[in-house]
Amino acid sequence: MYKVGVIGDRDSVVGFRSLGLDVFAVYNFDEAAACIDTLAKEDYAVLFVTENMAEGIENVIAKYRDKVFPIITPIPSNQGVKGIGMQDLKRNVEKAVGADILFGKEG
Repeated sequence: MYKVGVIGDRDSVVGFRSLGLDVFAVYNFDEAAACIDTLAKEDYAVLFVTENMAEGIENVIAKYRDKVFPIITPIPSNQGVKGIGMQDLKRNVEKAVGADILFGKEG
């Protein structure tokens, strides 16, 4: 069975444990990158990464972009929304559909 994980600073991710998701608190970009690489080798189908961490490990996220699993999705942290997740979603929709069909304001 595939699993879902959430990676980010402790304050931003701890609440996801109550939803039954596996939570991985990391304290810097190196830890976040290593965590993603480790979980990618396990049965994780989806990894949510806080936008603050995703900003600093774009190269690691990019190497999994063309793979089936894990799907890595940036989410807002407890410090607010940066719009990285919406940009990623728009890029994937454009790739799948061939056009930008998402309307409205980003973020």
